[in-house]
Amino acid sequence: MTKEQISSYFQELQDQICHSLEKADGKGKFHEDNWQRDGGGGGRSRVIQSGKIIEKGGVMFSAVWGDLHEKMLASMGLTEKVDFFATGVSIVLHPVSPRVPIIHMNVRYFEMSNGTFWFGGGIDLTPHYVVEEDAKWFHSYLKKACDKHHEAYYPKFKTWADDYFFNTHRNETRGIGGIFFDYQKIDETRSKEQLFAFVKEIGESFAPIYTHFMKKNKDLPFAEKEKTFQMLRRGRYVEFNLVHDRGTKFGLETNGRTESILMSMPPVANWVYDYKPEPDSEEEKTLGLLKKGIDWV
Repeated sequence: MTKEQISSYFQELQDQICHSLEKADGKGKFHEDNWQRDGGGGGRSRVIQSGKIIEKGGVMFSAVWGDLHEKMLASMGLTEKVDFFATGVSIVLHPVSPRVPIIHMNVRYFEMSNGTFWFGGGIDLTPHYVVEEDAKWFHSYLKKACDKHHEAYYPKFKTWADDYFFNTHRNETRGIGGIFFDYQKIDETRSKEQLFAFVKEIGESFAPIYTHFMKKNKDLPFAEKEKTFQMLRRGRYVEFNLVHDRGTKFGLETNGRTESILMSMPPVANWVYDYKPEPDSEEEKTLGLLKKGIDWV
């Protein structure tokens, strides 16, 4: 399969996900912003705001190409100039209710003119309040999706997510993790078609997963206390994206499209100096579950 066929699939995936989210939200509609990259390629940024369930979110598609930036060349140990092609879909959704979780997904493909290529991606969940039943459902869903393709994928990629989505300066995970994978290349056990089939499986898992939580949790009651904690949890989300997220840092350092890069930020967040939750509260329980290595399945 060609890079053009992979890119075309990602556009279809963007269409499918946006349709599912609009239907589940019942009010919000995506606004499309088409853009071009000076060095080659471009994308379709779709943003939803002020929905019934989704306060702000984006489903972004891009396909860009050109000379590989010097920072990328250095990170890969390359000394000669090469061209690159990169395409994918990236999603972040921030809900209105603190009972509905924040979610992130990315599926991507990268190819260089020297013949090297790989796939990457993953889905992770950041509940404002960790509910063990929901966490188990989420991880079980991902495990089933992974197991269809290789029994080693879920434990490997779950650990990778725990390690990656970690605020080292807070010594806490961003949420309850999920799966994360990068640099997935063909080998004696996996063809390009098999890797792409796995990436498609993960991409097509997004809408069923998030619309499940939208439907299940959207009408759960909450008060000002829960909204206050939601703003604090959003603040931790911002901290990770600006301090640790590789994609955000690289995009800003290499003059990427700022509006698309910072789409992941919530509309409103808050920070409280030296916040301490009340003993035996929901807030204390949630903060106690923001750690690596929890076996949710």
